[in-house]
Amino acid sequence: MTVMKVGIASFEDYRARTMAIARGELHPAPDDPKVWFRSTESFARVLTAKNRDLLATISKMHPNSLEELAEQTGRATSNLSRTLRTMERDGLVELHKGERGRIRPEVPYQSITLELALN
Repeated sequence: MTVMKVGIASFEDYRARTMAIARGELHPAPDDPKVWFRSTESFARVLTAKNRDLLATISKMHPNSLEELAEQTGRATSNLSRTLRTMERDGLVELHKGERGRIRPEVPYQSITLELALN
């Protein structure tokens, strides 16, 4: 099963981590988070129950276009486009250009785990 690991880090902590990696002081482990959010609130805003259902539908149905996904979910294409572009920016979905400019959404994992340090 493919798992996407998500982490929570403040902007300052994420920047410090990125700079340490760039300087060669930190070598990320293969199981470190690949996607980072600034807060649990920002994570929750993107992964609402409605959006988790959307990801599950994409994963299960493999739609060939946003129009096909709109038919499967009953959501407007324009709404889906906005939501999926946000999810793409956050690394939660991949959008592929297909025939005649159609956008094909893909979810390349089966689950998401959240890593949250308490300090």
